[in-house]
Amino acid sequence: MLYYLFRWLDEGFDFPGAGVFQYISFRAAASAIVSLLITIVFGGKLINILKKQQIGETVRDLGLAGQKEKEGTPTMGGLIILFGILVPVLLFCKLDNIYIIIMIITTIWLGLLGFMDDYIKVFKKHKEGMNGWGKILGQISLGIIVGSMMFFSNDIVIKEKQDIAEYSQTHNLQVETTYEKAKQQFSKESVRSTKTTIPFIKGHEFDYSKILKPFTKNYKNWAWLIFIPIVILIITAVSNGANLTDGIDGLATGTSAIIGSTLGILAWVSGNIIFANYLNIMYIPNIGELTIFIAAFVGATAGFLWYNTFPAQVFMGDTGSLTIGGIIAVLAILIRKEWLLVLLCGIFLVESVSVIMQVSYFKYTKKKYGEGKRIFLMTPIHHHFQKKGWHESKIVQRFFLISIILAVITIITLKLR
Repeated sequence: MLYYLFRWLDEGFDFPGAGVFQYISFRAAASAIVSLLITIVFGGKLINILKKQQIGETVRDLGLAGQKEKEGTPTMGGLIILFGILVPVLLFCKLDNIYIIIMIITTIWLGLLGFMDDYIKVFKKHKEGMNGWGKILGQISLGIIVGSMMFFSNDIVIKEKQDIAEYSQTHNLQVETTYEKAKQQFSKESVRSTKTTIPFIKGHEFDYSKILKPFTKNYKNWAWLIFIPIVILIITAVSNGANLTDGIDGLATGTSAIIGSTLGILAWVSGNIIFANYLNIMYIPNIGELTIFIAAFVGATAGFLWYNTFPAQVFMGDTGSLTIGGIIAVLAILIRKEWLLVLLCGIFLVESVSVIMQVSYFKYTKKKYGEGKRIFLMTPIHHHFQKKGWHESKIVQRFFLISIILAVITIITLKLR
């Protein structure tokens, strides 16, 4: 909203300083600062409200050190993160931008889904919360919405890799043509596409529609049959991965802040025609606006750490964990970097795989030998290290370091072929 106000002041009254709101870098910085202030200042007030209403966590006895002390700690703190994201986005983003619209829908949709799960746990006293299939159905529904908007919207396009100088020569642009005019024309010729980025391969890109090429001549028109299920898979996997990671104080929140910062860099270079050209990656018109949303996301998750670091004063609950995981997934899909999440979200992946391995191996050995055996002492894998005697803070700090290394490698992949 402030963006439109200051644009009006700049264009109508030449108001001093109003033009600064046209710059994504300024609005992103402002978004991050406001998000931090909201989560830190108002977070404490919300925690007091949760305490008065006795909205506390019911902790199952898993035989872990320090577990009893967490009983009664306020939960549903993910509401702090939601407000920390949505308020700056409404203030500083271009609200008619298709990418911002998708992210607002994602945030509210998963926030409500997680809130319903927490509500059932806290107020209905059902420890397991919402039925597992209920969560999956909610995530699938979001995947269908996001995938359909991306595939069918004429506002979501890419410009395939091509040097602007080469473009100028190909189209016989005159020498006196300014760079800005060349850039505008370059952007206008962007096309709808189901291409995505695949690391470590020649060309660095893959078009989902080519999977259907052997079956029909109009394969591009039917690419949604491949694209939408992939979107559903990624949203469900990453959202649940973040949910599993949220098992010890600060782990999911801090890891998400690192991942979000990396996605912010990738979004910015993808939406900047100069850097996209230099890095030889697809240029995505108007995607740079996502940088402001991501700045709010990083500010909210980092600000939540103020209260969520060991010993946690509040837990985010599914209201937060399902939402931040889904946001990360959709952001990566929008900037066409979803397969980089295998590397970037390595912590989420390991947490999820450890559970799958543990459950599968236990069922297999029970069926074969009559007694279930385990690979790990406990899953998700952060509990395995707790069982080995590691303190929560040590686990979190080491997982943070791993996350930072994975983030750096992810960025480096942009220049690796």
